[in-house]
Amino acid sequence: MVDNRYATALVIGSVLSLLATVYLSVAVGTQQWYQYNSPPPKLEGSNASELREEFVNGEFDEKTYSDTMFRLNGTLGLWWRCILVPSQSHWFKEPDPKMETQCVSFTLPQQFIPKLKYPGNHNTEEDMLRTYLWRCQFLLPLVSLALVFLSGLVGVCACLCRSFTPTLGVGVLHLLAGLCSLGTVCCFLAGVDLLHQYSTPPEGVEGSLGWSLYLALISFPLQMMAAALFLWAARSHRKNYTRMTAYRVA
Repeated sequence: MVDNRYATALVIGSVLSLLATVYLSVAVGTQQWYQYNSPPPKLEGSNASELREEFVNGEFDEKTYSDTMFRLNGTLGLWWRCILVPSQSHWFKEPDPKMETQCVSFTLPQQFIPKLKYPGNHNTEEDMLRTYLWRCQFLLPLVSLALVFLSGLVGVCACLCRSFTPTLGVGVLHLLAGLCSLGTVCCFLAGVDLLHQYSTPPEGVEGSLGWSLYLALISFPLQMMAAALFLWAARSHRKNYTRMTAYRVA
C-alpha cells in the first residue's frame, strides 16, 4: 500500500511534468525566441518586395536572412525565421499599409549546415563552436521531450506492475530532461551572441528575448521539481518499506 504522502508527490510531479512538456512543446513550435525592434524602414514598395522575395524564396544564407531580420523587425526561433512586412496590395499603393508577419521554416538539412566564421563570406573557415551550438539547440529539446515521453511509459508500466521501484528511473529521466531544456536555452543564447559578434546589427536595431524562450526556460525548473518529487517519493518509500520488512522479520 502506498502512503498518501508518496501518492500526493506522484500526482504533483505528474502535473508539473505535463506543464513542462506543454511549455517546451509550444516553445519549440513558435518563433518568438529572439526578436529585433527596428526603426521604421525607409524602403519603397519595390525594395520591400525584393527583400521579402529574397527572404522567402532566395538561397539559404545566414548573412542574408539575418540582415533582413535586422531591417524588418524579424523574429528567430528554433525552427522559424520571420519578418514583418507590409501586406501585398495588387490594385493600389496604400499610404499606411497593414503589416503582416512572413515566416519561413528551417528545413532539416539547413539545421545541420556548418556555420561560417564570417557569415556571408563563403571563403572563410567553418566556425565549429557556432555549428555545434546550433545543432545542440535543435536536438536538445527533442531529446528532452523524448525523455519525458519515455518516463511516462515507465510510469505506466510501474502502475500496471504495481511496483514503486521504477519511480526512481522516472525521476532520473526527468532530471536529464530538465538539463536538456536548460542546455537548449543556453546554446541558443550563446549562438545568438556569437552571431552578433560577427554580424553586428545596424545602429538603432535593438534585440530582446521573446516569450517562446521564456516558456522553454520555465520548463526547466518544472522538470527539476518533478524530478525531485519522484526521486524523493521513490527513496522515502524504499526506506519505509525496508524498515517495515526489518520490523516484521524481527
